Amino acid sequence: MSLTTEGTPRIESLDVLRGFAILGILIVNAPYFASVWQAAILPNSVPHLSIDESTLWSWLVMYTFFEFKCITLFSMLFGVSIYLVGGERSDKEKGKQLRRRLGWMVLFGLIHGALIWYGDILLVYALTGFLVLLARSWRPMTLLIVGLILTLSLSGLLGLMMLGGDHMPAELAAKQAAAFAVTPEEFAALKARITGGFVSTVSTNFEWWAAFASQSLFIIPRTAGVMMIGLALFKWGFLAARSPVWVYVVFLVLGAASFAVTWMEGLREFQSGFDRHQVQGEGMLVLSLASPFGTLFYVSLLILIMKSGVLGFLLKILAATGRMAFTNYIAQSLIMTTTFWHLGHFGEISRPELWLVVGGVWLAELIWSPLWLSMFAMGPLEWMWRCLTYKRWVPITKSKAAAAVA
Repeated sequence: MSLTTEGTPRIESLDVLRGFAILGILIVNAPYFASVWQAAILPNSVPHLSIDESTLWSWLVMYTFFEFKCITLFSMLFGVSIYLVGGERSDKEKGKQLRRRLGWMVLFGLIHGALIWYGDILLVYALTGFLVLLARSWRPMTLLIVGLILTLSLSGLLGLMMLGGDHMPAELAAKQAAAFAVTPEEFAALKARITGGFVSTVSTNFEWWAAFASQSLFIIPRTAGVMMIGLALFKWGFLAARSPVWVYVVFLVLGAASFAVTWMEGLREFQSGFDRHQVQGEGMLVLSLASPFGTLFYVSLLILIMKSGVLGFLLKILAATGRMAFTNYIAQSLIMTTTFWHLGHFGEISRPELWLVVGGVWLAELIWSPLWLSMFAMGPLEWMWRCLTYKRWVPITKSKAAAAVA
């Protein structure tokens, strides 16, 4: 463990897991930066863009090993942070600090979503956090049961609705199908707007964000459920690397099985020609049920590596990346929007090539995070957030931070 500037102990496993999650999230988000959102969900929704075998395999790897997995892990860890920052509900002072922290996060989410990238998750996390903070003192089993109900009910309902798409009114079905079909002319017009200079880019992003923000409120129940599950696992010691080794081995096996199931579902979506009902119906159900086990596979793998004592240098780099998760998340948005929107590469990079872009961003964050933390106690945005939360100037340099703790 290490100490934060406020003297509360850091739990190394949480930093390592958070670092992995923030890197993995970019793989799933990258297609939304690089092209229209329809192409991110259905690779063949923009007919004039080339789709070869390498594109399909790139999609399948992302779908199987990253879709829902990393955002689920990040949500679990956010649930843990609500407890670590806010303490028990009986601690009124920490409760005030937690609400202030979430309040500032609402503002950060509004700024990030409206002005930088429409796919912002900060606002949803902050609003969900105001609900989950009421449950932070619940017993682990209660958190788990309520969390599972919230998580599976909404995802299952959406999946079942899409599975029943063949029975919906023809007019509604046609309207939904039209929303996913992008003609070459429509794509060209969208590209002209999103790459048309700073003002045009920001205003277009704002329009997309306004449309998506209202819809994203519907995922709050599921997000709250995942946060509760994460907090339950933390209270049981699982996320803090305190569970017996055999527990992590069991979840390795279950997670590997979930990857096999998800891979087979991905192949079915191939064979259906990425039929929208297949992807958002059966596909949604499979992801909802299988992805938590995939998430726990990664948790178990990383914690077993930590327990083994090998790859310590790499784990420290990953932990540094996790300690700067807020800074790195915003940095990802700035790098990707600059590359694809402001520099005009929107719709020009294939999915296989997109992995190279993501790898470059990963490398940058894995380098600058430990370098920054070798001089400073926390990331720049983490420092700003902490100053606003505690309503005072918090030391950021390592020497002053250590003196403040002493």
